[in-house]
Amino acid sequence: MFGPDVPSVTPPEVPDGAYLLDVREPDEWSAGHAPGAHHLPMMQLPARLAEVPNEGDVVVVCRSGGRSAQVVNYLIGNGWDNVRNLDGGMREWAAAGRKLVSEDGSPAQVI
Repeated sequence: MFGPDVPSVTPPEVPDGAYLLDVREPDEWSAGHAPGAHHLPMMQLPARLAEVPNEGDVVVVCRSGGRSAQVVNYLIGNGWDNVRNLDGGMREWAAAGRKLVSEDGSPAQVI
């Protein structure tokens, strides 16, 4: 969708200890996200760039991979070289059997 220039990783390839940056909206995050992920909605990114690590593996995630690909391109354009898009987003994360948690303890889901 965003061409071969967007560095990406599939859910099984996410390295242990990677910083998962979830750029979805608050309702999506609350319904279900990866344990240990960091929530920073896409539209808040420009004002909160300092929160994104510039060392170590950073994997950016959204629901299906479109918004996160845009964020990866934005971060690369602003000097980050350690960011990758999660192919298929949280939908593929869940389909791969990776764990999800919700904010309120209800069964987690990807919305």
